[in-house]
Parts: sequence; C-alpha cells; structure tokens
Amino acid sequence: MPRYKLTIEYDGTGFLGWQSQPASITVQGALEAAIEVLHGQHITLHGAGRTDTGVHALAQIAHFDSPKVWDPFVLCNAINGNVRPHAVSVVAAEQVPDDFEARFSAIKRRYLYRILNRRAPPTLDKHNVWHVPMDLNVDAMHEGAQHLIGKHDFTTFRAAECQSPSPVKTLERLDVMRFDEMVEIRAEARSFLHHQVRSIVGSLVRVGQGKWHPLEIKRALEAKDRSRCGPVCPPDGLYLVEVLY
Repeated sequence: MPRYKLTIEYDGTGFLGWQSQPASITVQGALEAAIEVLHGQHITLHGAGRTDTGVHALAQIAHFDSPKVWDPFVLCNAINGNVRPHAVSVVAAEQVPDDFEARFSAIKRRYLYRILNRRAPPTLDKHNVWHVPMDLNVDAMHEGAQHLIGKHDFTTFRAAECQSPSPVKTLERLDVMRFDEMVEIRAEARSFLHHQVRSIVGSLVRVGQGKWHPLEIKRALEAKDRSRCGPVCPPDGLYLVEVLY
C-alpha cells in the first residue's frame, strides 16, 4: 500500500486546531473528509504536529497510506478540489517510503510568531497577527530570548495540560527581529511543549514593554514554575513554518 506525504498550508482561524474531534471543524478532519471522497473509505491522516485552535501553517506535513496508486500532481489537485471551501491547501504531494512518519521522522520544527507593533489595528491581517500597540524594544526581547537557547527544563513555559513525558527540550534558535511595523519571533527545535512558543512570546513581550528586565526570562526559566510565566499570547500570530526530515 503506497504512502503519500502531503505539505499543507492553512489558515487556522476557522478551525478547532489540527486534530480531529467529534462534531468539530478541524484541519485533519477536513482533509480526511476530502481524502475519503477519493477512496470511498475513511483513511487516517497523520500530522507532524498538533497545532492549536487558531494557529496557522505554511508547511504542515502529514502522511497517509492509500489503497490506490496516485500520480502526486493528480492527488494534490484532487484533495484540494474536495477540501473546499475550507481554508486549507495541499501545496505538494509525493510518494515516500513505507517507514516515513510525518511526526516521528522529523528532526526539526520551525515556528514563526508575528506581532503587528503599531497604534492602528490590523485589517487585512486581523486574524493572522497579534496586535500590540505599545512600542516594543526588540533588542531587549532578543537579549532575553537568548537565555532560553539550549537544553532546559521548560516547565515555566509549558501548559498544564501538556502531555509530553518530560518538560526538557532543546531550543536551537530563538530570534526576535523587527521589519518596520512587524516584529517576528522565530523558534527552532526538534519538538516543542504544548503552548511553549506562545508562553515564551508572551513573556518576551513583557520585556519589550519594559515591564521585565531581559534577565527575568532567565529567572523565570530557572524557577521551573508555571506561575512565573508571562501571559500566554493569542494563537493568531503563530505559524508552523517548516518541518525538516
């Protein structure tokens, strides 16, 4: 039975996250319904990561086993034709070896968080950025972010309902950059804890607003105490950008 890898783009605004849930519109559910139309039977789609409600993806990766042999170009177009009108698009499809696993074969994941840092609220990007009207000190945010690089116990930046067996993760990159009115935070690791990126971003914005010194990020990390985390930022500005294999 051939296995196919899909590269998927979606706007998470209208979805209750990636993972299928009864009586809820999810990205996985919408795609599985489209794939079912092509095969006449339910086929499970396995994603590289479970994005939360409202979180977007530029290149989510998923795989499924098909009882049919497909030309990847035809498969891509067929799924897109059936997944409408949902804000999901399969941008590429390819046949992969049987041992490929979208989740477990991944060696690195990259996330982007976008903050619109201006007085006026967004219009075109209304559900795709976090609007922070107060001017942010990006240099201080980047300085604070560097305290999180490396292998650490990220209990402070972990959601209470996180199902990971360990709070220890290795953060390989955490950069804060400004592009005119847009502040971008880029994070890179093999894997992330539930709400880890959003928790980190919320804390870094405290630094950017001058409410925390950059060293407070280090102190919060070392405390291993969820109550020391800044407010968790909204999902609107978060994107799964790339999964590497």
